Amino acid sequence: MNFSIQAVYSWYRNLLRNPKYRWWVILGTLLYFVSPFDVIPDFFPIVGELDDVFLLTLLVTEMSQVVIEGFKARKGDVDTTAANTAEASTSNADTIDVDAVSVK
Repeated sequence: MNFSIQAVYSWYRNLLRNPKYRWWVILGTLLYFVSPFDVIPDFFPIVGELDDVFLLTLLVTEMSQVVIEGFKARKGDVDTTAANTAEASTSNADTIDVDAVSVK
């Protein structure tokens, strides 16, 4: 089994973006933060707080992204690149854009 920080980050991020598990992950993260039992105990001077700070930073970052995406979805601006291509295609309704690749 391949264990990496990127895999843990992706797993945590995907759980937060899933509405079914979002509140459970937030509650679990906050309980981990106030719990005396950590991966690195808090009685070590600086290193003990690093896992808590890292996890809270990750939670705040991902939740802010979820909130921003929610506001954009309510406004109707889900993806700016898709909106730009949609505006360009509505101006020329008869034009179809195709990505062509030459074959040799």
